[in-house]
Amino acid sequence: MFAIVRTGGKQYRVAAGDKIVVEKIAGNAGETVVLDDVLLAGEGGELKATNGLTVSAEIIAQAKGEKVIIFKKRRRHNYRRRNGHRQQHTILKITAVGAAA
Repeated sequence: MFAIVRTGGKQYRVAAGDKIVVEKIAGNAGETVVLDDVLLAGEGGELKATNGLTVSAEIIAQAKGEKVIIFKKRRRHNYRRRNGHRQQHTILKITAVGAAA
């Protein structure tokens, strides 16, 4: 069974046993979180009702993404700014799809 869940403003297609990297979710490694914003669920070629459907996942780690360099420059104005940013991520392992709330 698979499901489409929304977390952190993005949508992910998940099934039991999958590992996904999402925007930071509060919690420590080993804790269980419930993703209850299920947009679509199905098995094979048929779709299932999503009301009351949840996806449970286990937090594997809290990590940071790759560094992104922000460089601003204005020509002929002696203006240069260099800044960096590393986004906070949470790595999840999907344990169950379709558990009723």
